[in-house]
Amino acid sequence: MALTYAQSATLMKDPSFIDRVKVAVLKFANFIQNEANTVAQHHARLRWAEQATIGPDSVAQTLAQPVVMDAQVQTDGSAITDANLQTSVETVINNSFI
Repeated sequence: MALTYAQSATLMKDPSFIDRVKVAVLKFANFIQNEANTVAQHHARLRWAEQATIGPDSVAQTLAQPVVMDAQVQTDGSAITDANLQTSVETVINNSFI
């Protein structure tokens, strides 16, 4: 069952959830920094990863809202597993920020 609007709004501001998003951002940024430069759009991805590494708190704050709206987060809320949260974060980044 999807989160209510109030639950979604609360999760978007939850410091523990935002910290988890930050870890997922840093993990994905590290992955991008180590990928082959032949990957499609690598240079844009690398620029994003460098910015994310420099300012992970800011990136996590920016991503929290669209990540909460991801279907898996809507289903699981703050109980989402780390693996599923990682997938949700990467999906949002790939679809909206890179």
